[in-house]
Amino acid sequence: MDSTSVNLLERLKQADTGTAWARFVELYVPLIFYWARQHGLNAEDAADLVQDVLVTLVTKLPSFEYNPDMRFRGWLQTITLNRARDWERRRKLRPITSQSSFMERLPQAESSDLFDESEYQAFLVQRARTLIMSEFEPVTWEACWRYVTDGSSAEEIARELGISANAVRIAKCRVLRRLRQELAGLLD
Repeated sequence: MDSTSVNLLERLKQADTGTAWARFVELYVPLIFYWARQHGLNAEDAADLVQDVLVTLVTKLPSFEYNPDMRFRGWLQTITLNRARDWERRRKLRPITSQSSFMERLPQAESSDLFDESEYQAFLVQRARTLIMSEFEPVTWEACWRYVTDGSSAEEIARELGISANAVRIAKCRVLRRLRQELAGLLD
């Protein structure tokens, strides 16, 4: 299955990219929206900014070359910040309000990342889990996550789910392998 994140970026360059774009949107729109909200935008303005970023990505991603030594998220955040600046310039053409400038709330280049690394990784893992869940039988999914998170033994989980202890261990391996595939290149 060619659904790893590096492959996802490559699939966006091909002619039939509908499925790849849908996956990309599911993974990254919440992150872009989060960045916009962290900058103080209300939900409506943040949604507008997300759309601006997506329009930019439609033109930039087909020529994007993934470099494992660079952070894709950093590139995406730079595009988001640039679109936010463009958005603010357009906004300045509208009547002035008493609210503080959006640009005043933008971080400077040296400021810390808006999505701290552990928050970002947890977010991506959760999104990827949600996206791949439908690829597994419910008992396989439950066996894996109970084994990984509950601290119960494979034998206890097997007894409760009516499967073998080996099936619990195999479920864990299959689901976690698929999760690693989905997250390849994202946890940079």
